[in-house]
Amino acid sequence: MAGVLDSVNKRTQLVGENRLELLLFKLGGIQRYGINVFKVKEVLQCPPLTALPKLHPSIRGIANIRGQTISVIDMNLATGGRAIDNIEERFIIITEYNRSVQGFLVGSVERIININWEDVLPPPNGVGRSNYLTAVTNIDGSLVEILDVEKVLDEIAPVNTEVAADVIEEGIKERVANKKILVADDSSVARKQIQRAITALGIECEMVKDGKEALDLLKEVSKTQPVTERYALMISDVEMPEMDGYTLTSEVKSNPDLAALHIILHTSLSGVFNQAMVEKVGADDFIAKFNPDELAAAVQKVIHLDDPK
Repeated sequence: MAGVLDSVNKRTQLVGENRLELLLFKLGGIQRYGINVFKVKEVLQCPPLTALPKLHPSIRGIANIRGQTISVIDMNLATGGRAIDNIEERFIIITEYNRSVQGFLVGSVERIININWEDVLPPPNGVGRSNYLTAVTNIDGSLVEILDVEKVLDEIAPVNTEVAADVIEEGIKERVANKKILVADDSSVARKQIQRAITALGIECEMVKDGKEALDLLKEVSKTQPVTERYALMISDVEMPEMDGYTLTSEVKSNPDLAALHIILHTSLSGVFNQAMVEKVGADDFIAKFNPDELAAAVQKVIHLDDPK
């Protein structure tokens, strides 16, 4: 176990394209789950927890870790299972998602694996905790489920999705000339959050669930019209099954029929985001999830750049 903990704490972003590292863990049974190592700050044995009144039922308490007060979420409870028992013998995965730090209480932590995003697939219907899955993969002949952490966090502490009235520019809808914004994200919660922010500007979204689906769609559109006539821009997550946002961006920017499309990478990897990688693949902009005002401002900035006036 010490080797796993040391490895997590020393990890940095992968240099290779379309690959990810998963930290494997279990909740209570034999099913294995995975979380992207990019999101993991630390793994430690569960410290003493302080229970507070009026906490969400899935929050087992708060812990003081290296001078920071962190909410500890029972991942089994949060995804519809039973409370994890004997928590003093269990582990906490400290993560950073969407500009916040939280701990996930899990039953056990196994090891880190390095795989290709092409081997990570959307979950089939009826598998495991299907409402909380974004993807699955096969490791050593068994299924590993990748949980939709954004959905878990949104149920415990919903984020504001309303764009402030003073952020919305007058006449912004007319400037896009009936174009849409293409959104690629594997999380249903993230897609809904983005859609609320974009529709507040009076602009229609077209949603896809991963990078491969987005690339195939863009190639199909380009057969009959320039993609920039249909889409004002594309907003893409980084972590997605089959094809991640880095690879999607690289493929789009290297294709003469698609390269003019402006791409904003919109990611929950706020604490470990690698500016060099963003520049390498040719993304036009990136913003951390999720601030509706920042997203709306970034979209309007792109629209102004393309404005012939």
